[in-house]
Amino acid sequence: MINLPPVFAKNVTQAFPNGADWLADLPDLLAEAARRWDLTLGEPFLLSYNYVCAATRPSSPLRSAQDVVLKIGVPNVELTSEIKALRVYDGQGACRLLEADAYAGMLLLERLHPGTMLATLADDDRATEIAADVMQRIQRPVPAADGFLSLRGWFDELKDLRPRFGGGTGPFPEKTVNIVEGMLRELFAEERPQALLHGDFHHFNILLSERGWLVIDPKGVAGAPEYEAGPLLMNPWGEMPGEAEAIRRTQRRIAILAERLGFDRQRLRAWAVCHSLLSAWWDMAEDGSGGEYSRAWTEIFLKTRV
Repeated sequence: MINLPPVFAKNVTQAFPNGADWLADLPDLLAEAARRWDLTLGEPFLLSYNYVCAATRPSSPLRSAQDVVLKIGVPNVELTSEIKALRVYDGQGACRLLEADAYAGMLLLERLHPGTMLATLADDDRATEIAADVMQRIQRPVPAADGFLSLRGWFDELKDLRPRFGGGTGPFPEKTVNIVEGMLRELFAEERPQALLHGDFHHFNILLSERGWLVIDPKGVAGAPEYEAGPLLMNPWGEMPGEAEAIRRTQRRIAILAERLGFDRQRLRAWAVCHSLLSAWWDMAEDGSGGEYSRAWTEIFLKTRV
């Protein structure tokens, strides 16, 4: 029997129809992973939707003793896409995938030392430069193999917004929704090469290691390269400066990203606007609450001139 944080249990049961059964099976899944990969399991990290814990495995004729991370989740397309993305990255700009079983929802990952998050860096310009360099290392054309998530599929979810509110926009300003809908039509009408995106690229998913700054937890999404900056521009999550400072910081970040990556500033801003609204839609509860932080960033991005 393991003690799980109530918030973690609630997240899993609300997000997955079979979540309660998976939670009941979790002790057996952990035991199976430990047996299969010869692991000594340690304490879990902060849990959200997957069980993630530190682990060690002893040396063998083929490897040295390792500090590793075990990640187990309800098997789903997002977890499968993460496995595929990590295999494509092959440790270049990302943590290494050591073992995986997509059917069982199990991943064994390289443990990053010291594991310092980019969010701890006080110099925002330097943090943005580091993020741009890591982004450049991981972005590449979408492999021919199928199985990745789709940016278009994500944004198709916004088609449910107006029906949800009887043709209106609920807590979302009507003008803002109109603007985003127009932006998305233009962005998806562009005939430009797609890239394999991390999909959740931000300060808490970029960690310092002995191999430099690396990403963890990629979603593995096929889409426009500039979208990758959307989550970054809204983070670190929960830090909402005053409007003038938020606009200034956004302008500065977009300028750095455009200079280091060759991205178009207007396209970076447009994807940030669209991502922030999608994030708010994802965060909204059944009663219409939630998503306030992301909605606030949507308005900031709309007011930002680049």
